[in-house]
Amino acid sequence: MSTGTKDTKAVKTVKARPVMALTEAVKAVLAAVREGETGRLPGLLAALGPAERRSCLLELKELRRANRNDWSKEARGLMGALLVAGAGCHLGAAGAATWIGARDFTGRSWARHPALADVVEAQPVEWQIDVIGRLAAKRGSGWSWDLYPLIERVVRRTGCTVPASDDFVAEWLRSAAGAENTPRGTSTTLLERLRTDTFTPVLLPRVFELDDVAWPLDRDYTTRSGDNWPAAIAGLAESGHFGREELIGLCLGRLVRGGKLADQRAFLVVLTALAPTPQEYAARVRDLLALLDGLAAVAGHAQQVLVGLDEAGLIEPEVAGEAAAVVLFRSEKKLVRAQLGWLDQAAKRSPERAGPVVLAAAEAFGHPDSAIQERALNVVARRLKAAGDAVLPQLLVAAEALNPAHHARASELFGAPVAGSGDDDTAWAELLPPVPVPAPLGEPLATPEEVAEELAVLRAAERPDVPVFERVLDGLVRHAHRDRAALVRALEPVLRVHQWQDVARWRDCGPGDVLYLAAVLAGKAELHRPGFVLRKNGHDPLRGTDTTEYGHVLAARISEAAERATADGPPYLLATPTDATGAITASALVERLAGYEAAGVAAGRADLSAALLRVAPTADPAVLAAADRLTSAAGRWAAGWLRDGGLPDQASERVHFAPAADSTRKRRWSTWWEDLRRIAVTQRGTGGPAGPAGERLAAEFRALLEGTEPSVTRVRRWDGWIREPNAHWAAILPHHREELAARWLDRFADCADREGRGTARMLVVLAEAGGPAGRALHLALAYGLGARYPEDRAAAVDALLVLAARGDLDGALLGRELGELVALGTVKANRLAQSLTAAADTGAHATVWSVLAAALPSLLTGEAQRGAAELVAIAADTARRSAARGPIPEVTTAAARPGTSRLLKEARTLRDLLGAS
Repeated sequence: MSTGTKDTKAVKTVKARPVMALTEAVKAVLAAVREGETGRLPGLLAALGPAERRSCLLELKELRRANRNDWSKEARGLMGALLVAGAGCHLGAAGAATWIGARDFTGRSWARHPALADVVEAQPVEWQIDVIGRLAAKRGSGWSWDLYPLIERVVRRTGCTVPASDDFVAEWLRSAAGAENTPRGTSTTLLERLRTDTFTPVLLPRVFELDDVAWPLDRDYTTRSGDNWPAAIAGLAESGHFGREELIGLCLGRLVRGGKLADQRAFLVVLTALAPTPQEYAARVRDLLALLDGLAAVAGHAQQVLVGLDEAGLIEPEVAGEAAAVVLFRSEKKLVRAQLGWLDQAAKRSPERAGPVVLAAAEAFGHPDSAIQERALNVVARRLKAAGDAVLPQLLVAAEALNPAHHARASELFGAPVAGSGDDDTAWAELLPPVPVPAPLGEPLATPEEVAEELAVLRAAERPDVPVFERVLDGLVRHAHRDRAALVRALEPVLRVHQWQDVARWRDCGPGDVLYLAAVLAGKAELHRPGFVLRKNGHDPLRGTDTTEYGHVLAARISEAAERATADGPPYLLATPTDATGAITASALVERLAGYEAAGVAAGRADLSAALLRVAPTADPAVLAAADRLTSAAGRWAAGWLRDGGLPDQASERVHFAPAADSTRKRRWSTWWEDLRRIAVTQRGTGGPAGPAGERLAAEFRALLEGTEPSVTRVRRWDGWIREPNAHWAAILPHHREELAARWLDRFADCADREGRGTARMLVVLAEAGGPAGRALHLALAYGLGARYPEDRAAAVDALLVLAARGDLDGALLGRELGELVALGTVKANRLAQSLTAAADTGAHATVWSVLAAALPSLLTGEAQRGAAELVAIAADTARRSAARGPIPEVTTAAARPGTSRLLKEARTLRDLLGAS
């Protein structure tokens, strides 16, 4: 078969098949495809008859199968031509739509080639409409939907029903209603295009139902400012081309529904552009009340509108109370203060509303911010006379939620003592979660079918957990030893869906790469087969160009398992953990080694190295005696390892850096590395205790144990999504969490002072792991408690409580680290306050106080930090609940300063609570 005149060495050819003789017209089409001459195809395809198209399609399918995973330049050109040729050769609309919308053709912009539209438009109109209808129903992927230009062109030309799928609407929105189709030399605004676009009546209402639309809604589409969607939508309403009430209703409905932060802000801009009148807003007061529970910016807008409506007398007086019931429980102080101001002014304008106003304001007595409580008490005090004595019993009950610092004033205002305001030195009971017990790994997978099923689960999971990976790895080795043929039969359906691709890789080796072992056992992959890799000397299919030390360990385990399972076939693996943390009990390892000796099987070096790092130290004489009876080299090494206590713990220590000459506390980006890179782990050098014959751990494991000294260079090296720590990394060293925390410290710090997100979930894993909890782990926890994102702070709070429950928390150490980080600006005090409030709300008052008591000296000396007052208020509350006594000099000094700031008020409350020196 001819390949044309171009150099097509990279394009895979297919064997000739016994089919009907190919005509010259078919050969010309195939030659153009192989040469990537996409522009010639519409004319060549027009010369084909139905029988020729069918015979050509058979060859095209073979070419597609042979080249779909090839990313060379020649193959990419061939695949684009294949898309166009296949679309023209399918006689049925269903087959053509399936071909055009196939996954291996999408995402590479081939569908935007004009030749594809030419080929489609050469078919009957009914065929075209059927094809684009099927394509419009397909889900797109990525930032841009490649099928949109083709569908839009056919719809506009044929006048058929406009598709209204999410992807089609989103692409219409991104394209600014066909801005790219505007003839050159002309200048039209988005509003002008929308007025004449037949898509507008159908698609514009659907825009309000989409997600991820902030960017196209906000951007300007010409050089003139204001040529954007919000202005254009407002213009449609103003000119009468679209119903104003309908647009306002759609926009308010979308804001009530909620969604991503950026989307909500974008639709708020649309609502602002529509500029509803007070009467239009008054007709939708229930929507406005619903918005008070939404995004802060949206709630603030709704609150401002409601205040204006109340002042104008356009809404019922009860609305202020309904709004207060929602807003006064929010954490945003600006909204709460505005709500109290609304209530105060409402009672001032209409004294007859004073009763409901003071009861509504009293809802803020339970707010966690003591300053908000004081503001609410001020509102009640001003309007209490007009409200009358009838409200006093309810106010007294509400006052029980006040901070004790306000009890005296409340008792005076309400004419009776507030319950619980008397002196009481009794501490509240400390409530901590149960000490977590590691979940056992469970029995080995009993059948090949179970192995296949678990492998499918592992590949489908976004973050496969440690037990699933370890059971699959062991199950593949175990059943390859028992009955490899039966295992291969069970794996066949899974490997048909999840195919191993031995191509260049840059990502780290992870649990999903156990598929390589399954593919090797099934004969669908070769052991360390040389392939197209980015490194000249690279040949390992499991190790990418930027593999981490942890990835190298996983790769060593998987590749060794593949090599041995196809050769001597060990009956099982030594390093399979006995619980979900990755730990192995000493008795289990000794029993496994005894089984190896009985079967005459030698231990794999990587497998044994992993097992030794995972085995739990033991002093059980029976286990040690059983280990001493082992006779193999691996058995003698393991026996000595257990007698010596295993891998010794390494202390973490500070690393001091000279500050940069221009560093200041306010320039966080120039100083962030100076305060966080303060922990190093002592270098072992030997890689752990040696065996009786001088054996050492495998090279990958020795590299894992090398000393670490955090530095800017190491941070840059570790930057990127492939470097995110995970539970599988922790499971390699389940008894050395301090060492892991030191090595991951940069990532934990990123969660606090940069854009890092998600690493803090590993704090819970480390809290439940074994080994000492020293400076590195406490510093990592400090970063987590001050993390930027709420889910990271929640994970840090969980870790804090677990460490406290296990008796591993050093509150004074954590407090000192937090105090320094807040003083440096690395951790923001308001975020830390949210974390510690959440911890205290669980009942861990003494735990939180132990942390804050040590942090207060740094918080109250030097420049006052924003949010420090909140931390002092939390300290006062937890000190009261834990019956803490004994003065703190820095608190006493701060309380003696002149002034009326909230920080000084809270310091005085805490000083009085702790007692004088």
